[in-house]
Amino acid sequence: MEPIQIALIVLVLAGAWAVVELALTLRRTRGVVDSLDKTVSQLNGTLEEARPMVAKLDAAIDELQPAMAQIEPLLKQTNVAVEALSADLIEVNGVLRDVSTVSGAAANTSNAVTGLADAASEKVQKFFGKGTKSAPVDGSRTLEEASGSSTPDELDLDEPPVHDETASEPQQPQQYYTYGQTEESSHE
Repeated sequence: MEPIQIALIVLVLAGAWAVVELALTLRRTRGVVDSLDKTVSQLNGTLEEARPMVAKLDAAIDELQPAMAQIEPLLKQTNVAVEALSADLIEVNGVLRDVSTVSGAAANTSNAVTGLADAASEKVQKFFGKGTKSAPVDGSRTLEEASGSSTPDELDLDEPPVHDETASEPQQPQQYYTYGQTEESSHE
């Protein structure tokens, strides 16, 4: 056999092997293309099913656009309302403070009027001869006591309590009892 014949046989065998490989590759490619076709058809089906949902979502977003445009003014109005409420609460606090001041002044005035009325009553009783055992009450002192401007140091604590002479029963001295002791030991 000559070298050219050997080369031709090798070429024919190589050609046959290339054709077999090409056939196998085409068969595999056909299987891949078939599975790709199936995948694309499934993807198209999924897209067809998703299109109505996407359309609904678009419609919902279109409906939400006016509502979202109104949210910012609503937030501004809410902020203004909260600020107004805070201002109103501050005003109410001021009014309550003023009411407290006025009620305190009214209480002091009521106490002063009561003191004046008591002083006038005592003077009238003394004028008609039904006076008390204590010294006459000074009207200015009564006003100072009623208004709360006098301190306990300014008051005369040694002065005996005022008793009405028309009282029917004489006052009994106060007795203090201590438990666990007899009456004789408590007077020691």
